[in-house]
Amino acid sequence: MTDNDKTLRSVTIERSGPGRFTVTNARGGTLSFGTGGDADFTPVELFLAALGGCTAVDVESATGRHTEATVFSVETSGHKVADESGNSMRDLRVAFEVAFPEGPEGDRARTILPRAVKSSHDRLCTVSRTVEAGTPVRTSVNEDGDGGGNA
Repeated sequence: MTDNDKTLRSVTIERSGPGRFTVTNARGGTLSFGTGGDADFTPVELFLAALGGCTAVDVESATGRHTEATVFSVETSGHKVADESGNSMRDLRVAFEVAFPEGPEGDRARTILPRAVKSSHDRLCTVSRTVEAGTPVRTSVNEDGDGGGNA
């Protein structure tokens, strides 16, 4: 894959202190996270945020064409388990609480809400589609710090 590949997405993670990290995207945005010893998000919480956030963006885009929601909340949850095959998240759930104003625009948004959630889940949300497909993850190690080499 080349750097100019339009399908490539990447972030860079740098250690910012003991148990603390900063992730930077290609547009310069940053987010701090850690091991859970303080208020920072943990990687599992970021995973849940990505799962819920991806479908929230899809659903808000579809319903927002008609009217702005008066309530738009998404709770994403799951159980972190450790078993003979290692650590994983199970029983993942994305639950929407959405309300729209009264009137024809709100009625239309309410009508398409279930379809928008289903469409996001079934084909649009890259995060949930990737999780459900079980995409393999490759890792590499370069101890020199020069950015090259694979293990």
